[in-house]
Amino acid sequence: MSSVPRHLAVILDGNGRWAKKRGLPRTAGHVQGARNVEDMCEWVWNHGVEYFTVYAFSTENWSRPPEEVKTLMKILRDYMKGSIKRANANNMRVRIIGDRTALDEDIRTSIEKLEEATSANTGLKFTIAINYGSRDEILRAVKKLAAEVEAGTRKSDAITEEDIAAALDTAGYPDPDLLIRTSGEQRISNFLLWQCAYAEFYFAEVNWPDFKEKELEAALESYASRERRYGGI
Repeated sequence: MSSVPRHLAVILDGNGRWAKKRGLPRTAGHVQGARNVEDMCEWVWNHGVEYFTVYAFSTENWSRPPEEVKTLMKILRDYMKGSIKRANANNMRVRIIGDRTALDEDIRTSIEKLEEATSANTGLKFTIAINYGSRDEILRAVKKLAAEVEAGTRKSDAITEEDIAAALDTAGYPDPDLLIRTSGEQRISNFLLWQCAYAEFYFAEVNWPDFKEKELEAALESYASRERRYGGI
């Protein structure tokens, strides 16, 4: 295998704990975490990563306190304002995955503009998971395939793994080679369940805002030292 993961996925955990340690509101942690994502895009590309996917807002996050959800949506809106210019300046293609139907119309419109404006860029393929839950994603894919079967355009007994993968939000992109979760938690929290079937996992003790380039390098070194095996071999 390559010593560098082609596709790196990250669960951005610990923003609230980072803020609490500093006597700040949880919202301050999310703001700092968003800044760290921008820096990380540059660092992962410089280290040879081609695809970078982050878990920014899950389908379960709507249950958080209203003020926190409002802040997260504001961070998203602020990111969108300068994202096209920033992404194009760095030749970065940006893609959003997740169920967009629950997002406000202005956010959905901004997402469409961003994806279209950066679609021809050939640098880092940056994916942001917003209102994303892997079970929800798989359910939506199953319903899509089922509708095609009902319409007579697809036969149920001919459905393959490739067909399911093509119906997922991540269609066309390779599966993650390495999944990192920060803050010391050791679970994947409904993130890319199908896609991470053969991913390597790395759990960092630091909270996401403190996950800097040296922590990234430690994760990449751990990945490079592993002997990848498939099929139970």
